[in-house]
Amino acid sequence: MSAPRTDTIEIDGSQGEGGGQILRTALALSLCTGKPLRLFQIRAGRAKPGLLRQHLTAVNAAAEVGGAEVTGAALGSRELTFVPGPLRGGEYHFAVGTAGSATLVLQTVLPALCLAREPSRLTLEGGTHNPLAPPWDFLAHAFLPLLGRMGPVVTTELERCGFYPAGGGRFTVAVTPVAKLQPLTVLERGKVLRRRARAIVANLPTRIAQRELGTLQGQFGLQRDECRAQGIRDSAGPGNVVIIEIEAEHVTEVFTGFGEKGVKSEEVAGAVGAEMQRYLESSAPVGEHLADQLLLPLALAGGGTYRTLEPSSHTRTNIDVIRRFLDVVARIEQSDDGTHTITLRGQA
Repeated sequence: MSAPRTDTIEIDGSQGEGGGQILRTALALSLCTGKPLRLFQIRAGRAKPGLLRQHLTAVNAAAEVGGAEVTGAALGSRELTFVPGPLRGGEYHFAVGTAGSATLVLQTVLPALCLAREPSRLTLEGGTHNPLAPPWDFLAHAFLPLLGRMGPVVTTELERCGFYPAGGGRFTVAVTPVAKLQPLTVLERGKVLRRRARAIVANLPTRIAQRELGTLQGQFGLQRDECRAQGIRDSAGPGNVVIIEIEAEHVTEVFTGFGEKGVKSEEVAGAVGAEMQRYLESSAPVGEHLADQLLLPLALAGGGTYRTLEPSSHTRTNIDVIRRFLDVVARIEQSDDGTHTITLRGQA
């Protein structure tokens, strides 16, 4: 590789949780700030280090959106340089080619497209409902409404679900950008307005979904009219996901669990129900995963604050990467009730 420019931001991919989130956050910030990036020891904390298919798709998507010069964009690569050009809105089509998460590819380019000069329309293909990645429902109903309160208009439509390991999912996203993101404050949940639970089965017996919903009703108090079983027959492969949405006055949270071979339906639903219950028993409006997603847009807006549960290693690592690109201060304060308030402020 050629020597990096003197203004290049250098990021050690083994720091913190050592996963793909470091890559995605660094790429997004490189696009938004115009600062070149050198990333080394990529995903060093994972069993299969280096770029996998979904990470390579994210790199190539970022390069296309930012007209970037890239070296090291290859499967298995553990080092990458990325020199962005001007942001470009427009029509984009990004396909992972496997069951790798298409929503994580979107996560990489969306902040930049929210700040581009032109509107954008994206078509993304790959996994839409994957373990260890935000499912499409989370983006559509939890994250994008809050992002919309910061100025951009982002809408999405799911065309086909894609489950691990077959993939084959597809969704579209339309982005109307803004010149600057506005700060956001989410300190109160407000009254819970409604609860919704869906158990989706793709190319599997509907009794699986019925057993999962029965667990949510019997153990966690959901009512029958709050639960819906959904069967899908156009999926590329089998899959099962349980999704619970908690819609409150000021925020909507989404909790998901995935069926696995050898794991009872009752266990899948029980784990999701327990996560929902922990959230409702706290006073925090923002759950663990949403807390992680909000950091980057708030940092780009130059400020914001929200109250959440115990910050994850993802959240703390994200803060460290953000500090390398942006002159912001991030403060985490714990309250007596166990919630944590995360505040980001631009340096004067």
